[in-house]
Amino acid sequence: MNKLIACWNFIRKNKYINKYVITLVAFFIIIVFIDENNIVRRINYNNEANQLRKEIKKYQDEYDKSTKLLNELSADSNAIERVAREKYLMKKPNEDIFVFEDE
Repeated sequence: MNKLIACWNFIRKNKYINKYVITLVAFFIIIVFIDENNIVRRINYNNEANQLRKEIKKYQDEYDKSTKLLNELSADSNAIERVAREKYLMKKPNEDIFVFEDE
């Protein structure tokens, strides 16, 4: 606190530094906190953009997996039966299904 008081007294005594320091402090406050494109808002936008990029990557990977499965299903009729049995637990009329769950 004493350093702050000493700094303030120095600024008050020195007439030429007074104008410039006040101008620089006001400019800094405007740029960092008040301006429409302030630094705080830019940091938040950057974080949001990074989060959206991660989400885009996740959906792109999911899209690639779905496209691969669709191509496999359209090319091979046995793949349709395999997916129906594994994912939807479908069966032929004369079969029994046993489902094992991992704990």
